[in-house]
Amino acid sequence: MRVVSLVPSLTEAIAVTLPGGLAGATDWCERPAGLDVVRIGGTKNPDTARIAALAPDLVIANEEENRAPDLDALRAAGLAVLVTEVRTVPQALAELERVLRACGAASRPGWLDAAEAAWAAPPRPRRPLTAVVPVWRRPWMVLGRDTFAGDVLARLGVRHLYAAHAERYPRVPLDELNAADPDLVVLPDEPYRFTADDGPEAFPRPACALVSGRHLTWYGPSLAEAPQVLAGALAAALR
Repeated sequence: MRVVSLVPSLTEAIAVTLPGGLAGATDWCERPAGLDVVRIGGTKNPDTARIAALAPDLVIANEEENRAPDLDALRAAGLAVLVTEVRTVPQALAELERVLRACGAASRPGWLDAAEAAWAAPPRPRRPLTAVVPVWRRPWMVLGRDTFAGDVLARLGVRHLYAAHAERYPRVPLDELNAADPDLVVLPDEPYRFTADDGPEAFPRPACALVSGRHLTWYGPSLAEAPQVLAGALAAALR
């Protein structure tokens, strides 16, 4: 089966499970390292004509990551498109199994079993924590309602303070973020690449946890190690 993936985390999942199964992937699909496939543009601006020319049996997409007009164009070209929806960890595990079976996997991969086991009893702090979670600056944007990353943090005992916001990724002024007085500010390295020199200086009072965006926002093989990696980063910030 020939597959094109428009979602970096799903690209990794497919490539690890079904070596050689991918015909194409986006420019942002950086894992696994050394992936040698045709590049078809970005997640938000894929080259639909180039994808059609690859004649894949299936295109893998995500309702948040990819734009509906691009997916409609692929369907109009006669291609089968599987669209995933991932807002929680259990949903991620179920969608990963669905995607891999659709791509021809004969059995459930071991890494998916390990991920399910890891999230069955993830590490939690001694007391519940609150956080704000910026995902962009200039302007500042944070996690809002109904996000996969928000669910990941909630399962690790961290409630982000904009979880009930009307928007999924609201723009919030910096002074309001600081006034919210969270226990933690969680700064992932994607989509905005927060670093020790770019982000923490904006938050003088709460502890800042620099975390791996792949472990916070990706749903793929990284799910197996995400609970321990993220819990370690959060604990280190509070020491």
